[in-house]
Amino acid sequence: MLDRHLHPRLKPWLNRAAEKLDRPGITPDGITLVGFAIGVLALPFLALGWYVPALVAIVLNRLLDGLDGALARRRGLTDAGGFLDIALDFLFYALVPFGFILANPLENALAGGWLLFAFIGTGSSFLAFAALAAKHQIDNPGYAHKSFYYLGGFTEGSETIALFVLSCLFPGGFAWMAWIFGGLCWLTTFTRVWSGYVTLASLEARQQGAAGPDED
Repeated sequence: MLDRHLHPRLKPWLNRAAEKLDRPGITPDGITLVGFAIGVLALPFLALGWYVPALVAIVLNRLLDGLDGALARRRGLTDAGGFLDIALDFLFYALVPFGFILANPLENALAGGWLLFAFIGTGSSFLAFAALAAKHQIDNPGYAHKSFYYLGGFTEGSETIALFVLSCLFPGGFAWMAWIFGGLCWLTTFTRVWSGYVTLASLEARQQGAAGPDED
């Protein structure tokens, strides 16, 4: 929900940073891998209850995730880079709740499991539509800087990172935040599934109408 408002404001800053990083030996995929490696550190940090180091790892991961895209846009987006970026993003999003579960299994396990379950819904609806949007060459001007078309929702990247940041700042409140956010994720999933179905069904109906009735 917030992505479409924040991305245009962050994009100029990321583009300037990418301009300074645009040097031989520095690649978008390399930044993606470094960012993921830093993000993975959040898992042991959370498990050990080191919430400030975990917060730093999460924030750095997200900053590098923005920089790899900005640098890729300067050099030309690639399918391989887009695939790597989105695959590692989803792994990162999953490891953070798991870290909170490890930190306090008694209080966080059920809520963390609910959140991971909800992430499956948002992730699968995201990727399923993205694959078919590419097949039908559906463009999304609002996210033209992305390698994948995706339907928006109540819980996009910005809201998810806000949840992670708040959870690190107030770890005792992770469980109730996870329950609430998981519910919003399911609302996002339902709206994405319905919107995606209607979009694709309407497209196929128009294509069939343009083709006309079969002639004997």
